[in-house]
Amino acid sequence: MRLKTVSLMIALGCAATLLSGCAHMRSHQGYLVDNLLVDSIQPGIDNRASVEGTLGRPTFVSQFGPQDWYYVSRDMRQLAFANPKAKEQTVLRVRFDAAGNVERLDKAGIDKVTDISPKDGKTPTLGRERTFFEDIFGNIGAVGAGGAGAGAGGGTGGSGPNGS
Repeated sequence: MRLKTVSLMIALGCAATLLSGCAHMRSHQGYLVDNLLVDSIQPGIDNRASVEGTLGRPTFVSQFGPQDWYYVSRDMRQLAFANPKAKEQTVLRVRFDAAGNVERLDKAGIDKVTDISPKDGKTPTLGRERTFFEDIFGNIGAVGAGGAGAGAGGGTGGSGPNGS
């Protein structure tokens, strides 16, 4: 009777361990959005210093064109060993005018996320598709063939068979 109880407890412990590997793991990346603080930013009133004082430093700043500030927030979910997937995402863009005052605020969500997956593990390119053996043996016989470039006695202006 005692052996059955011990083996049952070991089996339940193993089952719990295996099932815990199937649990969802959640994580947060980036800025923690506080809608009250975001709503307090007013176009035409606030400037870079007041935005940094209210929202903190941006996640990143645009490098080209007008200097916009971006605050990125993403909640991820992952099942055991699968690739993580974005569950929620918010991108807040603060656009400034030339004087450094807030011009407008834009918010984008998960609808702007694009899933980019490579096709068959290869990057598609333009041009000729060659097989493995064509890559290895493709140049055999091409050396010195017509149109392959100037070889011995095959250029212009040299001494050819006509005695020039």
